[in-house]
Amino acid sequence: MPLMPKRVKYRKTQRGRVRGKACRGNTVSHGDFGLQALEGGWLSAEAIEAGRITATHSVRGEGRLYIRVFPHKSVTAIPAETRMGKGKGEPEYWAAVVKPGMILYEIGGLPEAAARDALARVAYKMPFRCRFVSRRSTVG
Repeated sequence: MPLMPKRVKYRKTQRGRVRGKACRGNTVSHGDFGLQALEGGWLSAEAIEAGRITATHSVRGEGRLYIRVFPHKSVTAIPAETRMGKGKGEPEYWAAVVKPGMILYEIGGLPEAAARDALARVAYKMPFRCRFVSRRSTVG
């Protein structure tokens, strides 16, 4: 089941816009290698779950996977062919707001080749361009 908050203060959030680069959550802190977003946007809870499943399949019980993003934002939609008015649509799915430079996933306890392969498979599932980074590299 996809991630979602237990409870929120407001059910329907405004869209907002992604501006600037990530100044928090942009370094590898838990694992040895990470997957860094190069573009901003929304990452749906389903996409996060797809990445988690792909990573755990490719890691095969070795190492440890860390998910660094959580979907706090509710995304609403109005049904097709609905007349104007009648208010804002109902929440359709939950999304994480991702800024460029944010670390999405981290892997620890694996050799670099295996981690690179696992995170490349995860990057294929992401809706924006990502790159492989290590803890020792200069992120920025």
